Amino acid sequence: MADNARAKRLADLIREVVAQKLQRGIKDPRLGSHVTITDTRVTGDLREATVFYTVYGDEEERQAAAAGLESAKGILRSEVGKAAGVKFTPTLAFVADALPDTARNIEDLLDKARASDEAVRETATGAQYAGEADPYRKPGSEDTDETDDSTE
Repeated sequence: MADNARAKRLADLIREVVAQKLQRGIKDPRLGSHVTITDTRVTGDLREATVFYTVYGDEEERQAAAAGLESAKGILRSEVGKAAGVKFTPTLAFVADALPDTARNIEDLLDKARASDEAVRETATGAQYAGEADPYRKPGSEDTDETDDSTE
């Protein structure tokens, strides 16, 4: 079992090699400049690597990029093997990164919260208290109802 530092270094190397090869070495039109490698993770035994990527475009471009990455997997793995110099080159698995979708979802939720806050702020503008402005008793002030008990 390799240590975590070695796995991290190998993951960083795989990310750099795959990104450079996608940018310069692979002529597949499905893998244009809209594919970005975001992260890479390697298992502790250095046998499997998961490469996370994002595709900026519509769903059709995402599916085309996934098919292009799957077809270029062998070439990319051999390039990683040349650059890494390890006994066993890890197998590559490409996974679409959910980070952009998650970020977009969070932004939508924040926009809804801002709109709700603004609606509450507009409702509160010009509103008045239901009772007095300060409904609490203060020490030293006497209520008149309690002082008239002795007359009965």
